[in-house]
Amino acid sequence: MARARRSPSKKARRSGPTTKPFCSIPARPVPNLAPHVMANSLRAEAIIRTRLKWVNGTVIHYCFFGGSSRYAVPKKQADAIRGAFRKWKAVGIGLEFQEVDQLSEAEVRIGYSTADGESASSVGREVLSVPVNQPTTVYGWDLTTPYGSGTALHELGHVLGMEHEHQNPFAGILWHEQAVYDSLAKPPNSWDRATTYHNILEKLSTQQVQGSKWDPDSIMEYEFEPGLIDIPEKYDINGLTPPGTLSNADRRWARQWYPPLKARLTKLQPFEAAAADLAAGQQIDFAINPTESRKYTVETKGASDTLLTLFEDIKGKPRFLAGDDDSGEDRNASVTYKLFKERSYIVRLRLYYPGQSGKTSVMYS
Repeated sequence: MARARRSPSKKARRSGPTTKPFCSIPARPVPNLAPHVMANSLRAEAIIRTRLKWVNGTVIHYCFFGGSSRYAVPKKQADAIRGAFRKWKAVGIGLEFQEVDQLSEAEVRIGYSTADGESASSVGREVLSVPVNQPTTVYGWDLTTPYGSGTALHELGHVLGMEHEHQNPFAGILWHEQAVYDSLAKPPNSWDRATTYHNILEKLSTQQVQGSKWDPDSIMEYEFEPGLIDIPEKYDINGLTPPGTLSNADRRWARQWYPPLKARLTKLQPFEAAAADLAAGQQIDFAINPTESRKYTVETKGASDTLLTLFEDIKGKPRFLAGDDDSGEDRNASVTYKLFKERSYIVRLRLYYPGQSGKTSVMYS
């Protein structure tokens, strides 16, 4: 027999936290994968789950809007965001974050606008599709408060490729749906029904979620007032108040996708294929030291889905040169680029799906 849905209790409405301003991410289209790819559930899941993640070892450049821009970031707010970047890096991840002075040089362009009163960010590598004169990440309230500090971390979680935790399909949350719509329609959010549904009530696909557990302490979890969550019942009565810091599960997620980099890389020899025995989502890196200056082609071999990237190592900092994503396509990833003698290069290969053979390889010539 189906369980009867309770109405929010008066006790619940009287106690606990009140509605806070929430992060609002725009609706994102479902990946347009070919029918034969979608028919292979393991392949489709691997591609969808991995497609927004950065190649580990990437230097993510960020820049603040300034001057007379409507998105100009005050110094105190910029300092709070810089602190959030440091906290993510302190987890021990292989990504690097570097502040730059020009918006055109930044993958992540950060704005601030209390007039808009909304915080939002593109997710993972989606920032690369945002026009260079627009912010990829916007903050809409004071980040120097405890709640604001959590917001700064939350939006950067989106930048790393994390989704909203309360939309985890394994959470088992049942909502007082009309109460949610009514609450979010009021200030400080003033959301329409579509925005509320997309950011709160809509469940993520199981293909988008890593693991099978809900983490109510995650930095990607919202703070909910009493009377919005029906089940688990304790949140109906007391509301849900995550600590606003990186949870252990957040740290594990970040280190799994972006583990610390190896001090030394295997050297890729010209015309010799190097095997890459990887599971879905894993990555392997190689060094290239060309003996002559000319155009080279770096390519994968095998029936795998991969993201292949080429970097130049400039004084210990990798600078992105080119990349190719063959996921969902029946071809091999390939990059052709002029490399110079006595310079150092790095090839990074992120595997989406290994294919039937379970193996892939990398070669340059």
